[in-house]
Amino acid sequence: MAYTINDDCTNCGACDDSCPVDAISEKGDKRVIDPDLCTDCGACVDACPVDAIEAP
Repeated sequence: MAYTINDDCTNCGACDDSCPVDAISEKGDKRVIDPDLCTDCGACVDACPVDAIEAP
């Protein structure tokens, strides 16, 4: 199961830049993680300044 981004997301893009497999994209006013691409590496969790990314 992939990481998910909750409603605390401010759409800053920090997580997008940290993802080594480009699994994160912008959708509406926040970022989303494609579960088919996510490798559960956790790089996005460390990059998120508002702790909006949740572990699987």
